[in-house]
Amino acid sequence: MRGSVASGGVVAINARAAVRKQIGGVERLAREMAVRLPALRPDRYRVIAPPAALAHRAGHAWEQLGLPAMTARCALVYSPANLAPALSGRNVVVIHDVAALRHPDAYSRGYVAYQRRLLPLLARRARLVITVSEFSRSELVDVLGIAPARIRVIPEGVDERMFAEPRTSALTERSALRRPYVLAVGTVSARKNLSILGPAARALAERGVELVVAGSDRGYLRGPGVNLRRLGYVPDERLPALYAGALALAMPSRYEGFGLPCLEAMACGTPVVAAAAGALPETVGEAALLADPDDADEFAQALLVAACDATERRRLIEAGRARAAMFSWNSTAEMTDSAIAELLEDARSPSRLLPADV
Repeated sequence: MRGSVASGGVVAINARAAVRKQIGGVERLAREMAVRLPALRPDRYRVIAPPAALAHRAGHAWEQLGLPAMTARCALVYSPANLAPALSGRNVVVIHDVAALRHPDAYSRGYVAYQRRLLPLLARRARLVITVSEFSRSELVDVLGIAPARIRVIPEGVDERMFAEPRTSALTERSALRRPYVLAVGTVSARKNLSILGPAARALAERGVELVVAGSDRGYLRGPGVNLRRLGYVPDERLPALYAGALALAMPSRYEGFGLPCLEAMACGTPVVAAAAGALPETVGEAALLADPDDADEFAQALLVAACDATERRRLIEAGRARAAMFSWNSTAEMTDSAIAELLEDARSPSRLLPADV
């Protein structure tokens, strides 16, 4: 829905990130909630989306000025993608992590400056802050000074499509992935730590296995060049086949607020090797191999085991599927709606809520 919303009990969904063409973890949550929350409670939620041209940097003014005007009569504004109208006192905002503040070298100066200005303000004024992991909760407390009681942890989910049997032949033809491959998924950003995969790529190549990277370039990201074959951005409909065709997924990030590709790969029956850093150990549990993100040889050895050791592969595949089945987008939507319902029901309580708009 575009345009104004008029209802005192309505919760507006800020769908700016949901209309972006290329999807990362933030956009995935935004898209899923923009569909599943209204389906769950059509009387409660209204989706407010800008034109696609305003999905990225050009849409900051729409989010800060246009959206508050369009939602003036709404009880709350739910923003699932880190940013929200800064001066509003009606925000329920999902802050996935504070990566730009912890790792400013991985982003442009302008992006870091904008995050440094807005995130603390949003955190202070929000009616409720939601985040995606206990790790991120601790980061928001430490970096933004939010009281732990004002943060609700609601994990991300796994799309049902990831559990279905994909067609890998079409993917092979389009991407020329004619050899066995190990997959890394992520943007070229310093915090993604893809440069550590060089030794792993060489060791895998000796066994006839290629290490490939899927992910888009974004203008605000900064990172070293990666001497690996890059597939670029892979459209959403091809992701299940890409995961399922891989011998293993490599996730060497030094900092992740959740690490959704790990669960998506697990759902597709692909063993995962993840960095023992950030939220990744929390997300994968006992269902993946963990390796030091600063030890290239250790990471390479773990990938060789995941990709080539038949016994360990069977264990990881079974454990991974069971782990991924614990996370669903329907559950994410239900937990989000429950948290929002508490705010609507307890609107007069000063214990958790900050003042409404000034």
